[in-house]
Amino acid sequence: MGKEYCPVDLREVTTYPLQQRKNRVQYSDFGKPCTSGASFEDFVNSLPHILAGDDFRAVVEAIVLACKNERPVVFAMGAHVIKCGLSPFVINLMRQGVVSAIAMNGAGAIHDFEIALIGETSEDVAEGLQAGMFGMAEETGRLINEAINDAARQGVGLGESVGRKIIDMNTPFKEYSALAHAVEMKIPATIHVAIGTDIIHMHPAANGRAIGEASFLDFRLLTSVVANLGGGGVYLNVGSAVILPEVFVKALTIARNLGHDVTNFTTVDLDMQQHYRPMQNVVKRPTMDGSKGYALTGHHELMIPLISQAVVEELAAV
Repeated sequence: MGKEYCPVDLREVTTYPLQQRKNRVQYSDFGKPCTSGASFEDFVNSLPHILAGDDFRAVVEAIVLACKNERPVVFAMGAHVIKCGLSPFVINLMRQGVVSAIAMNGAGAIHDFEIALIGETSEDVAEGLQAGMFGMAEETGRLINEAINDAARQGVGLGESVGRKIIDMNTPFKEYSALAHAVEMKIPATIHVAIGTDIIHMHPAANGRAIGEASFLDFRLLTSVVANLGGGGVYLNVGSAVILPEVFVKALTIARNLGHDVTNFTTVDLDMQQHYRPMQNVVKRPTMDGSKGYALTGHHELMIPLISQAVVEELAAV
């Protein structure tokens, strides 16, 4: 027969006074709604001093301190950053002297180029796929591959060559190109490509050797920037779930292998959801030396303008 059980008697449970308990939330940490007509600084100060509210402030402060101390701020972005209309914010941060290097995946460079060329981008993939014409826009494939082939011949990186192509063509909407602005301001702009992932790899002008040479040079260039992050630099991974987190962790490994003291810096993952690789290879593993890693989760079209404006406001107040 099984053991017979009776309900426990709660009258003998030990308790203690509420005032003796250590609590992690108190009213002084609560948010404070702004009044009509409040400044942006008032809005930021109104955020709760809890969880992401404090993380947001910490990220802004890290970027501001990096600027003041002339440490690198790297903005590594997936293609959706551009597709969500955020190039003007990235460009403004470059102009303000905040962002000192940008990195993209291959799709990011394509969207940047198409916006500069015709002011539009982002085709209907499903529609084009049915007809076997997805990614087959002639100008996109021909012109970007021309820039890639030029890069390999001239011994320059893929990012620099695509940005230079936009400038040399004097495209109608080049003011919206982060790559073109980076070239004009002599800011490192790197593109990190996985062969076969981008529409331009399907075009007759595609040259695997040139793509590899130009993107590999950009990897080495980004590594030189990462090697200088120590002592207060900031690395932001914005909307890249696989390519750029993997590139970053390899660049960091090389930098440390070569003897660079890449410690005491800040990493940030900004995305609409948290993914394994950014959390491990950007936020957690690289910062185990006592550096700081943050994950701010939300839509790009909201988070990037908020962080951008907060940084600009704080720098202006200095």
